[in-house]
Order: sequence, then structure tokens, then C-alpha cells
Amino acid sequence: MSSILNDVKEQLGLLPGDTSFNTPIIIHINSVFTVLTQLGVGPSEGYMITDENNQWDEFYEDQRLNAIKSYMFLRVKLFFDPPTTGFVTSSYERQILEMEWRLNAEVDF
Repeated sequence: MSSILNDVKEQLGLLPGDTSFNTPIIIHINSVFTVLTQLGVGPSEGYMITDENNQWDEFYEDQRLNAIKSYMFLRVKLFFDPPTTGFVTSSYERQILEMEWRLNAEVDF
């Protein structure tokens, strides 16, 4: 798979080599992992990243859970660089709620 931190940074429009925002992005990513653990997704003991060496397959390998990447981006985007309009924020929030439901339903089957 690929680097969790670098994938999220790319989706935020940052270059992987730009480390200026690594600390806040890592904090937000780890917050999202806490939510995913509470939803029953991923390792039951939880998960956290420390740098760009942490890979997605350390957290999940089940292809049915690929929505985790989109979910992670949307949640981190709202924390790190929220949209300036309420319409976009509402759209993100609706997508997040749907993905939470679907991810939770997938791990319950």
C-alpha cells in the first residue's frame, strides 16, 4: 500500500516532501483513527501514525473498507483546512456520516 500521511497530504494539496504541516496533520489523522476504532474499524487496540513510514495496510487490508481513505481525507480536511462555504461543509459532513454508517455496517457483517 502507500503512506497514510503522504496520501492525506496529497489530497490536501500539499507535496509529500513539504513537512511544514506534518505535526497538525498527524494529530488530526490520529484523531480520525480514534473515531474509526470507536466505529469498530481497524485494530481493536486502536492505531496511530508517527510519520510518513506508516502504511495503510498496517491499519486495514480488507478491500471492502477502502472508503477509509476518503473518510480520512474528509475528516482531516474539516479539521485542517475547512471549506469557506457552508454548502461545501454540509456536503462533507453528509458524506462523512454516510461513510461512517457504511464502514460500521461492513465490519458488523
